[in-house]
Amino acid sequence: MSGQRLMGISVHGLGYVGCVSAACFAAEGHRVIGVDVNSDKVDALRSGRSPIVEEHIGEYIAQTVTDGALSVTTDADAAVMASDISLVCVGTPSAPGGGLSTGFLEQATAAIGTALARKDGWHVVVYRSTMVPGTCDELLIPLLERTSHKRAGIDFGVCVNPEFLREGSSVRDFHQPPKTVVGETDRRSGEIVMDLYDGLPGPRFHVPIRVAEMVKYVDNSFHALKVGFANEVGAICNALQLDSHAVMDIFLADTKLNISGAYLRPGFAFGGSCLPKDVRALTHTARRNDIDVPLLANVLTSNEVHLRRAVDFVIKADHRRVGIFGLSFKQGTDDLRESPMVELAERLIGKGFDVKIYDANVSLSRLTGANRTYIEQRLPHIGHALVDDVDAVLRHGDVLIAGSAAPEVVETLSRARADQLVIDLVRLPEAAAWRDRPNYAGIAW
Repeated sequence: MSGQRLMGISVHGLGYVGCVSAACFAAEGHRVIGVDVNSDKVDALRSGRSPIVEEHIGEYIAQTVTDGALSVTTDADAAVMASDISLVCVGTPSAPGGGLSTGFLEQATAAIGTALARKDGWHVVVYRSTMVPGTCDELLIPLLERTSHKRAGIDFGVCVNPEFLREGSSVRDFHQPPKTVVGETDRRSGEIVMDLYDGLPGPRFHVPIRVAEMVKYVDNSFHALKVGFANEVGAICNALQLDSHAVMDIFLADTKLNISGAYLRPGFAFGGSCLPKDVRALTHTARRNDIDVPLLANVLTSNEVHLRRAVDFVIKADHRRVGIFGLSFKQGTDDLRESPMVELAERLIGKGFDVKIYDANVSLSRLTGANRTYIEQRLPHIGHALVDDVDAVLRHGDVLIAGSAAPEVVETLSRARADQLVIDLVRLPEAAAWRDRPNYAGIAW
């Protein structure tokens, strides 16, 4: 890693992540001190033997111990005093109820904080351990401040730097990460940590600490989701005497919609003429063949729960006059088939809300053919709520629901009064600015 500033790094916790991190940073030329309470593990490392089985890690540890780049100790205090950065890599196992067990984190943090109380100069505490959002801000930083009698972001830095190491290829993953994420209390500390990865490929993100904490959970949950999805597809294909790998080869070849960022931006429920009916048909096929597919079977349940979130938003606002902007299942179309916006409007009307709706593409004055018949025969109450005047909907609603980000909708909502609540289902442009308004609420952000 050319141009990199070499640092003194203490690595607290020499399990899988700690060993790999310590060995790889030492191999890059940093002076690394490994810390662990397990004396057998420390003795093994001190003799140049790896306590974990992993490709290349044995030779990395043997070489860096021989070179003096990697040393190990049970003395956390001494390690902090002799380093510039402390990487916390201790385990965060599941608690009995499924939550996070923070005991090891607290022990390591208290030891580091006690050392910081006596240390002069800037020191950065970096958490590599996986922990749920809020753990650092609400538990670990206060513990560091209590034990050090210093202030985070002023007297020392704190960062969260999640790892993306796969067992079996962790050394390669260290040198070729998919991304590098640093959550930071202050930019100075964030830059110090990011500099550790100078020269490595992949995008880099300086983010708030809670975002960095969340990233690893999102990644691993999606990986688990992918495995479950593939296995359920495989089970259905097997029952239908199809080669699941041939099917998935075609699926994987689509990098525009399937293996891509498509559909992965939080928003409102899905609808339309394809997704709901095809999920139903596939799960029905599974049932007919006695194949249990709980993941696929609950996709529509998840969608329904998300729709109810929007209804609950409106009910909680405790206002009866509602203006809805957007009715079709997708912006830029007039297709109302299984539109979640139609379902939302129907439920609000059914609960006695006074609803007016604007959608330029679904305006009754322009509607012809099947959609006009659909509204007149199946949704007459919604037809009565549709108006052609966007400003009339703005004037009507004490609650304004953004179901479209069409330019005229964005402009209209920008004129909402302070006493009108804007509920955003589509993430309006410049959502960060909208979020500063006290009368704005996003459904999933």
